Amino acid sequence: MIAKTLLQPFNYLFDSETIDNIANVAVLKTFHKSDIIIDIGQDLNYIPLLISGNIKVLREDSHGDELLLYVLESGDTCAMSLTCCMVKSVSKIRAIADEDATVVMIPIENMKLWFNTNESWRNFILQSYQIRFDEMLETIDTLAFMKMDERLFKYLTDQVKLSASTHLEVTHQEIAEDLNTSRVVISRLLKQLEKENKIELGRNKINVLEF
Repeated sequence: MIAKTLLQPFNYLFDSETIDNIANVAVLKTFHKSDIIIDIGQDLNYIPLLISGNIKVLREDSHGDELLLYVLESGDTCAMSLTCCMVKSVSKIRAIADEDATVVMIPIENMKLWFNTNESWRNFILQSYQIRFDEMLETIDTLAFMKMDERLFKYLTDQVKLSASTHLEVTHQEIAEDLNTSRVVISRLLKQLEKENKIELGRNKINVLEF
């Protein structure tokens, strides 16, 4: 059981009955930056509702290389984990805290029950599917139609929107992992963007000048 005040990011989505239901069954968990929240192959007994912070959702190939699918913000849930819960399969994704995060975990039996009995919950689940599906289509379009320098600059501008700051604290290696490329490539392209006066580079910091 958790305090209803923690569910403030969801007040505009759910009626008071749903907020009460969530508060009665949910478990509150906190994660530090880079903590794994959901891992590939993990049995899922809960679905996450993000109260604060950002969460990166990634896929991993057979070589262990990761690709960023989308980023969850406050008020979001992960459609990929919802799908796995509905069909009782193990997780196909890895969810990692991109910064310190507070998450409400809801047991899957409640998720399924409310989907059939609660209209506001059902609408939330269906809208979450649609939003995450659109984000995955955007990721596919980016991979298929954009060159790496364009992908990199889009990544940086997306991070600016997520953090609400033009000053990004991120390493070249972290960017390379998110974009499934090498650190050498990212370092070279960042220097190119700096020459174009789109960014300023510092030690593990990037100041985005154009977005």
